[in-house]
Amino acid sequence: MTHYDDRYTPPLPVEPERFDLPTAPSWRTVGEAPRTHTSTPGDRVTEGVTPAPPDADGGRDTSIGTLGDEPMGGTPRDQPAVPQADGPHDGLVRREARSVPLSRVGEELFAWLKTLASAAVYATLIVTFGFQVARVEGQSMAPTLADQDRLIVNKLAYRLADPQRGDIVMLYYPLNPDKSFVKRVIAEELNTVRIVDGRVYVNDVPLIDDYVPPEYRSHDDYGPQVVPEGYYFVMGDHRNNSSDSRHWGFVPKKYIIGKVQLRWWPVPNGRVF
Repeated sequence: MTHYDDRYTPPLPVEPERFDLPTAPSWRTVGEAPRTHTSTPGDRVTEGVTPAPPDADGGRDTSIGTLGDEPMGGTPRDQPAVPQADGPHDGLVRREARSVPLSRVGEELFAWLKTLASAAVYATLIVTFGFQVARVEGQSMAPTLADQDRLIVNKLAYRLADPQRGDIVMLYYPLNPDKSFVKRVIAEELNTVRIVDGRVYVNDVPLIDDYVPPEYRSHDDYGPQVVPEGYYFVMGDHRNNSSDSRHWGFVPKKYIIGKVQLRWWPVPNGRVF
């Protein structure tokens, strides 16, 4: 009869079979290393790269290149991430972008202001020392000049020379220098003036005044009078309707503003004197 032992005997432990696993290839040859983005306020964004284990070539990883370059000995790297500024950085970038056109507008405005200021200075200099625009009021110089004619007065003319007989001049009214008149020079300094029945004589020589029509002549008498040195005798062309040296005396040279050079308005009646 066969006898069985009821006691349990555990099996003997079996040692597992050992297998040598091949070394895993370098992750640089199959993909991209994990990247991390770190930034601190005020610093530019930098890119960190997890270092790769050394390869078999003397412990030096030949697959790593510079940021943005193609890795040496491996596949091309993806385009490096462009740092995106956020928070205060984003506002700074936008403000700088807006400041560029504003600065250009400011420069152009400043240039215009300089141009206008220069024009104002030049105009002031021209009016003060060069030329002046004047308007005729009244008929004392008719028919040569009419009421509301616009004139250009050359203020430089008598800085270089003296007024001459026959010149049409703009002058300050001797009895009230706040007013100005337009008259014609009849006699110069040291000349003798005499008027007989409206006929003018200078140094006893009849004045050639064909510019005065018969209906504009007067019939008064004056003189004879010698024009003092530094003074001039003036009259209006409308002899019977003019207040001039026959009534308020001689005009000092310093009161003569300039020579009437041009009538520019009305345009059809424009004329150079």
